[in-house]
This record gives sequence, C-alpha cells and structure tokens, in this order.
Amino acid sequence: MPFIAGIDRNQAQMFPEILDEYVNEENPVRVIDAFVNSLDLIKLKFTKSEQDGPGAPSYDPKDILKLYLYGYSNGIRTSRKLEKATYTNVEVMWLIQKLHPDFKTIADFRKENKLQMKQIFKEFNLLCRDWDLFGGELVAIDGTKLRADNSKRNNYNKKKIDRQLKYIDEKINEYLNALDNGDKKPEEKPRYTMQEIQKKIEELNERKSFYTDLEQQMKNSGVTEISTTDPDSRLMDNKKNGLEVNYNVQIAVDEKNKLILATEVTNMPSDQGHLNCMAQLAKETLGLDEKDTLEVVADKGYYQAKDLIACDDNNTVTYVTHQAYSNATENPEYFSDKFRYNPQEDVYICPQGQILYRVKHKKEDIERIRYKNYKACSKCPNRDLCTKAKKGRSISRSNNQDFLDTVDARTLQNMDKYLKRQMIVEHPFGTVKRTMNASYFLTRRLESVKAETDLIFLAYNMKRVINIVGVPEIIRRIEASIRLLYTKIKNGYISFPRINPGKYITVI
Repeated sequence: MPFIAGIDRNQAQMFPEILDEYVNEENPVRVIDAFVNSLDLIKLKFTKSEQDGPGAPSYDPKDILKLYLYGYSNGIRTSRKLEKATYTNVEVMWLIQKLHPDFKTIADFRKENKLQMKQIFKEFNLLCRDWDLFGGELVAIDGTKLRADNSKRNNYNKKKIDRQLKYIDEKINEYLNALDNGDKKPEEKPRYTMQEIQKKIEELNERKSFYTDLEQQMKNSGVTEISTTDPDSRLMDNKKNGLEVNYNVQIAVDEKNKLILATEVTNMPSDQGHLNCMAQLAKETLGLDEKDTLEVVADKGYYQAKDLIACDDNNTVTYVTHQAYSNATENPEYFSDKFRYNPQEDVYICPQGQILYRVKHKKEDIERIRYKNYKACSKCPNRDLCTKAKKGRSISRSNNQDFLDTVDARTLQNMDKYLKRQMIVEHPFGTVKRTMNASYFLTRRLESVKAETDLIFLAYNMKRVINIVGVPEIIRRIEASIRLLYTKIKNGYISFPRINPGKYITVI
C-alpha cells in the first residue's frame, strides 16, 4: 500500500489565493489583530506612532506590538526568534501582513515603550471589566520569583568580595615569594619566568581593583549586594531551585475566571508590605472606590501588622494566615502560642505556669514588646525543652496584637475562602512558567522587567479570555463597543471620551 503523497515542491500552486486564507475564523491570532487595531497608540504615546516629516517610513508600532503579543502568547520571546517567525510562521505572516522587521527594530520597540506596556495591560482589563469577566468578590494575591538576566557568578555581597580579596592577596604573596626565591636560588629552574610572574601579579591587581570598587559601591549606596549584569536584580531564595538572582513578581488574581487584575515587580525578596498596594491596584481595575469593600486572600508571607492595618483602613477584608509558630528547640509544647496572654495583668503565662513580665523600654513607639522572667527560667526543670538562650526564654508581642488576633479569628472562620487561594493564584503562575516559557526575564533593569511582566500577563489574560469567550464573540464584542462609543459621541453623551473612537478601527 503506497504512502500518502505530498505536493511536488516545484509545481506551481494557487495556495492560498489570498493571505486571509492562512488563518481560519477561530484562530486566536485574530483576537490579537482586532485588539491592537482598536488601540490609539498615539494617545498611549508609543514611539513612532506618527510619521514626523520626510524620510524612510518606519514600521507601524501596531505591527510590532502584535508580534510581541503573539510571541509572548506562544513562548516566542527573544527578538531574534520573533524575527525568524516573520519568515517561517504562517500565523505571524498573516498577523503583520508579511512584514519582516529585523531583531534590532523588534528589541528597540520594547526598550522604547516600557511605560506604555502597562497602559496596554490596563486597556485589555477595561474590556474584561466591561464584559463582566471579573467577579470582584474575592481576589487572591501572591508572589513568585522569576530569574533575572544575571548569573549568580555576577552577583556579589560583602562575604563573597572579602573571600575573593583574601584569595587574591594570598596569590600575590605567593608570586612575590616566587620572585624572591628566583633571585636567591638562580640555579633552580622556576615554574614561571620573571616576566610571567609579573604579568600574573598585574592581572591579580586588576581583579583586586575590580573587587575593591564593588566594595566601595556597596558602601556608598548602602546596599548589601551588587549584581553586575542587571544592577537591579537581587539574590533570592527560589524554594525549588535554591538561591538565584531573581525579581519578585506580585499579582492580584480575580476568583471568577482567574484573570490577572494587577501586577507589580520588586527586587525585595519578601512579600511583606505588598498586600495593601496590590489590593488597591486590584480595586482600581475593578472600578471600586475607597468606600467599596474587597475580600482578599494571601499566604503567611504577607502577614505584617502595618500592611494588614492599611488594608483595613482601605476597606479591604483580609484572610491571611499567621507565620508558623516555632522555638529554638523545635518542641511544639513550648512554641510561642502555648504561652497564654493575660490582658488584665499584661503578662504571659508559660506552659509551666510561670509569669513572664513586660520589659520596660525607653521608646514608647516600639513595634514589639518583650516579656521575660529569667529568674524563673534559671530554676525551670524543662528549660532545655523550651529555649537554648543562655539567659532564658522571652516572648515578644506586637503592639497591634489585638488587631492581628482579629485577623487570625476572621481567617479561621473563613477557611473555605482561604483554601481557594492556591486554586486561584497557582493557575496563572503555572501557565506562565510552563506553557508560556516565561520562568525568566530577558530584559534588564527594573523598569524594563516591569514592562516585560505586563506583556507576559497581558498575553496570559488574552489566552484566558479566548478560552472563556471564544474568538468570534470577542471580535463581535469589540465591534459592538465601537458602535456604542460612536453612538454616545454622536448623541452628545460623551464630550471627552476616555477612549478615542478612532482607535477602534478593526481590520480582520
């Protein structure tokens, strides 16, 4: 039985007759085309969105933006791979009408339009809100570490610099001794010639100068580490992969369809202090004002009194678990939660019934208050089970502990909501890292990384909406939005529209 035969490469074909036949009506690439064509890139201040006088024409920024959105949706992120796709990928040929921008043009577009990427992300979220794709009832906030374009080898802290300087000094002394021995014992054949030794010493002094410069930079800037490839990146614990040079990416995810409401990027390894900020960004996307209430879930990494109080002040109801209890001996019978607080006497009672008294402090505005009774600890038969401290056990209590107790009780009473956290927020992270090949950044410096983050999660949101709504329906809704906007302007309901009507010219 013969195999299925292909078409002779040398035979003339009329396939396809028109470029539009490359892509069927259900192809997601049509959504990218319709959405980008609906944007007013002049109003959004994209570079080269207007032709400014005579000269060679530039590429329409809409075409480059379409290329990026397609690439990030399909795990094609580097400018060289995107350039190659313009020659080899049928969908890309259709999307940008067989244009072939070179990799430098593609890379420069992302570099020159960093702030504009956030606006594009917001524009798509406005459509999602208009289409009731956000529930606005429960939002999950979480962070993940994405690898920076900076190796561990090019990340330095004081300990690493001191180690390198010590090694260099030892090697220099070794070579200097070799020079002395060569002068004293000329009859012995040396390992290196005098010229080779002098050259090695010069090289070591250059390296030493490099490390001393880094040390001085750290001292002047007050930082504890320096990354030489991407100066804004920092060494962070990546859990599964250990310590890596990363950025900390924060997202707020709506429960209804697991769509991203807001993103933020920081080079601080901890999630603490970001809860209120992300909650406020989520409320802004949902169109809520300060008086509106929003329920937010987050893990114990966000458990910080000051941040939780700020959320409460902004009508954000938080469900956040507290940090795990522990002690130096790792004996759960003597964890801090086993010490009972007596509010009437302002003392703690230890598991052995001893009283820990409040320690007086000169400052009245300290965040945490300590309680201790070292005299009782010295006579306690179970001291070794409770603490390893020489003086004895002490307990610290937050000045805002009463408020934290309220948060703890609320979280415990609403564990059904809290347990949804992982289901809501892990879905976007898993999709982005595995399906979209975005577990690391290609760009450098914080502002560029923020722009790339917006591209990543805009592409994620578009993929989600396509799966939920469908390609034809999305295009129909965009066209309906255009007609509605034109009608409002024509009838005088909108004098200064938020969206320029000229931006909704959809080419399909």
